[in-house]
Amino acid sequence: MPEDFFGRLNLEFLIHELKDPLAVIETGLRTLLERQDKIGPLTERQQRTLERVLRSSRKARGMVYSLLEVGRSEAGQFHFTLFDPVAATLIALREAYEAYVGSLAASTAALDDVASQIAFFKTRSITISAAIEQDWQLAQDVEKFRQIVGNLIKNAFQYRRQKMMVRIKQQDDSLALEVSDDGPGIDEAFHRRIFDRYARPDACAQLSRKGHGLGLAGARALARCLGGDITLTSTPDQGATFRLWLPGKPELVGVCET
Repeated sequence: MPEDFFGRLNLEFLIHELKDPLAVIETGLRTLLERQDKIGPLTERQQRTLERVLRSSRKARGMVYSLLEVGRSEAGQFHFTLFDPVAATLIALREAYEAYVGSLAASTAALDDVASQIAFFKTRSITISAAIEQDWQLAQDVEKFRQIVGNLIKNAFQYRRQKMMVRIKQQDDSLALEVSDDGPGIDEAFHRRIFDRYARPDACAQLSRKGHGLGLAGARALARCLGGDITLTSTPDQGATFRLWLPGKPELVGVCET
């Protein structure tokens, strides 16, 4: 076996093994925050600190799951089913919101339908629009779909100034989903580089966007493995729009282009 094979195998094993300790950390933090009636009250400062740590642990968990899904896709592991793309997008949005903004457990407990959730997020400056035929479903891997959309939404949370918009459109038997923010934008010279793993477009003094770039790289890798793609439209200081396109009935590519 080539040396790089064993190196990659060890890396994938390490990533997989990170799931359990991250889950234990998150569960412990949620217990401290949500069971104060049994464990004991927290001071305001303690609560803010624990909430910040919980958001960071959720970000770490999201990164781990993204890496695992990319690896599974490159190995040809898919599970296709019919699902509602709007409902799946809202799940990804809720998870991203909790990871980057704060808990929604109490706020959305009674919101059990799509319309109510869309109205709720609108009060948080997050606009969601959907142009989908009634009862139309997407034939894709729902877990990987949520991973892709979740990464695009997390990116928008990280860089938005105030607003975010999610547009979901049916195009014949395909799906187009756009996530837009009103952040600093990305210079055209960096539009291709933004999808490179570990790229840092903020190396350009004109840009204030920052990060490891792994989420966007992983999202595009997953999209391409599912027969789709992600593109970017942006100019400096005018926000950014990431557009996901997926076929309704994918023909899987033989080799995933990352």
